[in-house]
Amino acid sequence: MLSQLRPALLITLVLTVLTGLVYPLTVTGLAQAFFSRQANGSPATRNGSVVGSKLIGQNFTGEHYFHPRPSAAGAKGYDASASGGSNLGPTNPDLEKRLRKDGSAYRLTNAVTGPVPADALTTSASGLDPDISPANAQLQIARVARARHADPREIASLVEGQIRGRDWGIFGEPRVDVLQLNLALDERFPLHQ
Repeated sequence: MLSQLRPALLITLVLTVLTGLVYPLTVTGLAQAFFSRQANGSPATRNGSVVGSKLIGQNFTGEHYFHPRPSAAGAKGYDASASGGSNLGPTNPDLEKRLRKDGSAYRLTNAVTGPVPADALTTSASGLDPDISPANAQLQIARVARARHADPREIASLVEGQIRGRDWGIFGEPRVDVLQLNLALDERFPLHQ
């Protein structure tokens, strides 16, 4: 029996050291060496302080900020510890009610009479998508310009400068990172208290 126990314990110890220490330390070291920003959560900073992550959406409220897409992550949304979608299907009456309510609120808040972009009403799969469509951002320009007492053309120019195209020219859709846009907005058109 000892002849079978000794190799089992040795293999357990070796695999524990390899998979529990060597591998994680190697991967962490390589990530820090070659992808430091990404490995540390792609932090967004302002005046040297971390104000968020470029990878995780945050809720912005108030007339003077661009608003993100809705979130179903957690009870109040945007809870990174409760990432997930609503899982409501297209025939679910609760989803229909929420879309009508949110659509009316979006139209009222942004003085929109026409169609509303889908991302302005629907949650992402994670509930933490940091991006909105350029169409969504453009429909919010007038409201933000009015609240900041700025020329809408200047706000539109700022939005245009924040649009990121498809990754590698083929993956995803053009998008605007809401946190980055709002940080640029605060820098260029600061709020006066």
